[in-house]
Amino acid sequence: MIHARDFVDAARARGFDFYAGVPCSFLTPFINYVIGDATLDYVSAANEGDAVAIAAGATLGGRRGVAMMQNSGLGNAVSPLTSLTWTFRIPILVVCTHRGAPGVADEPQHELMGTITERLFETMDVPWLGFPREVTAIAPALDAVDAHAADSARPHALIMQKGTCEPFALAAQPPAPVPARVTIGGSGHGRAPAARLSRHAVLSRLVAGTDAATTVVIATTGFTGRELYAIDDRPNQLYMVGSMGCAASLGLGLALARPDLRVVVADGDGAALMRMGNLATVGAYAPPNLVHLLLDNEAHDSTGAQGTVSAHTDFAAIAAACGYRSVLRGDELDDVDAVLATPAGPAFLHQKICTGTLDDLPRPKITPPQVLERLMRHIGTR
Repeated sequence: MIHARDFVDAARARGFDFYAGVPCSFLTPFINYVIGDATLDYVSAANEGDAVAIAAGATLGGRRGVAMMQNSGLGNAVSPLTSLTWTFRIPILVVCTHRGAPGVADEPQHELMGTITERLFETMDVPWLGFPREVTAIAPALDAVDAHAADSARPHALIMQKGTCEPFALAAQPPAPVPARVTIGGSGHGRAPAARLSRHAVLSRLVAGTDAATTVVIATTGFTGRELYAIDDRPNQLYMVGSMGCAASLGLGLALARPDLRVVVADGDGAALMRMGNLATVGAYAPPNLVHLLLDNEAHDSTGAQGTVSAHTDFAAIAAACGYRSVLRGDELDDVDAVLATPAGPAFLHQKICTGTLDDLPRPKITPPQVLERLMRHIGTR
């Protein structure tokens, strides 16, 4: 058994100082220590996949990110582990507990995952070691994590067993400030669906209104990233491929790690619906440098325009309720200008658009690792 401080201090010496996670009883002493250490950043994620993406965003911003979770929630993290951190080569550390381990009595819901946790990591091409249970094992474990990061720039996992860390009580937390409810602005949603602006027109205005030197633009997967690439392939842009719903959590991690940059997330209605809990996380941590532009055509456009349920979803009201500091609802290009001109965020625009895309829409010729490398060099984290 170790004290959480033993691992955290050794990890901090290697640059790991940004944590995002979802609690587990096995993690309690460890996560309590992280939360109470004022020299670390900790983000309480809505789910394990968001924790992975938030840690990845912090790593993109030059920090070293750790995602913490219970293995029962590992399934929530499969998408960003396989199509974000693996695809783009983002070497986060995953600390995952082992509920339901063979031979250890546990609740029935942990039985299956307990038997397949190691195999699931192996199937995802995420190497793993047991989380150190002795102080002398900490340095070798972190050496392995560092070696894998240097060799492949991909995630590594440490699997924590019950009773690994000495008990550590959670320090008293000050009450979170309650943000003032905002008045929703913007032009409103007055256009008939057939008369709405195209995605291309909105993204073109976004490109025109963002300074590449000081702004990072993250585009959700599908037509949004491809159209942004077609408009102008700038070094400050990242085109998500897969990891649907994680653009906003990736942007949150980056915005928190790099307050000197403005981070603009071009999201979609289907993606936002998939991981809507992250809206609450963004509102709670409230990075003032984050702009969240949600392009809503009420469809999964890139797969054949099958309808989403967003026609009945007031994303602007949800963002306001979650604590975004500026919220707009619109369907005009002036609304894009207005959200980009917001002096302090997080700012949100629920922008209605039409379905459809450009003829012969290109796919990026630059690979995801090249996109990431170029962006990190552009913002000075490489």
